Amino acid sequence: DFINSLQLITALGLIVIGLVGAAFMGGAPIPGNPERPPLEIVAPALNLMPEGAPFIFPFLFITIACGAISGFHCLVSSGTSSKQLKSEPDARFVGFGSMLIEGFLATLVIIACTAGLGLGAEVKGELLIGENAWAARYASWSSAGALGAKVGAFVDGAANFLKAIGIPAQVALALMGVLVASFAGTTLDTACRLQRYVVQELASTFNCKEPGVSNPLALLQNKHGATLFAIVIAALVAVAPAPGQLNWSFETAGKGGLILWPLFGATNQLLAGLAFLVITFHLWRRGKPVWFIALPMVFMLIMPMWAMIVQLFFGSGGSKSWIESGNWIVVLVGLATIALEMWMLVEAAFMFPRAKGVLEAQARDEGITQPAETS
Repeated sequence: DFINSLQLITALGLIVIGLVGAAFMGGAPIPGNPERPPLEIVAPALNLMPEGAPFIFPFLFITIACGAISGFHCLVSSGTSSKQLKSEPDARFVGFGSMLIEGFLATLVIIACTAGLGLGAEVKGELLIGENAWAARYASWSSAGALGAKVGAFVDGAANFLKAIGIPAQVALALMGVLVASFAGTTLDTACRLQRYVVQELASTFNCKEPGVSNPLALLQNKHGATLFAIVIAALVAVAPAPGQLNWSFETAGKGGLILWPLFGATNQLLAGLAFLVITFHLWRRGKPVWFIALPMVFMLIMPMWAMIVQLFFGSGGSKSWIESGNWIVVLVGLATIALEMWMLVEAAFMFPRAKGVLEAQARDEGITQPAETS
C-alpha cells in the first residue's frame, strides 16, 4: 500500500502539471493542424433530456460516490486505517486529509471527462476534438453507463493532459491505466482484509457458552482460515461468467464481478447513511448537537433505498427491473440489504430517546463522565 500510494501521488502530480500546461498551451498538436486545441469545458452545462437516462432523483446520489461520500471508506477507516495510526489524535489528519485528497481526485476526474476529452479522442479510427469528442463518449446513458466506458473516458481525458506537456501518447495512456489499476489493486487488498474481519465476526456469533460445546465455525475465527475463505469466495465470483452467460468458458469467464456491480452504488451509499447513524448516536450519547449529522443521515438513508427499490421492482433508464431481468442473486442481496437496513432503523428509533447521556462501557472505563444535566 505504501509503494502504491507513492505511485498514486506521482500520477496525480503529473495530471495536475499536465492540466496547468494544457490550460496555458493547449492540448498536444494534432497532425495536419498547426494550432493546438484549447482546453475548455466541452460537456454541456445542462442536459435536461439525456437519452435513456433515469430521473436525477434518486439516481444521482448512487452514481456519484467516493469523492463526495462513500460507505466503503467508513469500513476502511474502522477496519484498517484505525489500526495503523500511531495515536488517536492522528485520526483527524489521516481521515479528513484522505477525504480531501479523494475529493481533489474526483475534481480531476470531472475535469478530465468534461474538458480533457475535448483535446482529442480516437473513436473508430477517427480523431475527434471538442464537443464531438465528448459526444462520442457520452452519446447516451447506455453508452456512457458501462464500467469500461466510465474508466475509458477518464483514462483518455487524463492522458490528454500528459500529452499536452510532451509525454508520448502511448506512455500517457499506460500511466493512466496504471493509476486506475493501482486503485483497483489497493481496493481489492483492503476489501479482502475487511472481508476477513466480517467473516471472523460472523463466525464468532456461533460461540457457545456451554462447556464442552465447540464452535462449528472455529476455523473461520482464525485469521488464516477467514482470509482463505474470503479469497476463495472472491475467486469463485471472479471466474464466473459475465451476466447473461450461462455456459462457462475461457471466453466468458473472468467477469463474474459484473453480476454484483449493479448493487455497488446503492449499497455503498447505504453504508454511508448507516455510518452517519453511528456518528449521530456517538454524539447523542455525549449530549452534543446532532442536527448537522442527522440531516445528511436521513438524506443518505432515503436516497439509496429509494434507488434500490426502483431498480428492484420498476427498472430505470429504459432497463428492466432486477426481478424482470431474472438476476436473482442481485434480487436476493438487494432485498436482504433493504430488510437489514429497516431492522437497524427500527432498533435505532427505539433506542434513540433512551441513549442521550448513556455512555458506552468502554467510554466509562476510560474515565469519560456522563454529561451534566442542563436546564
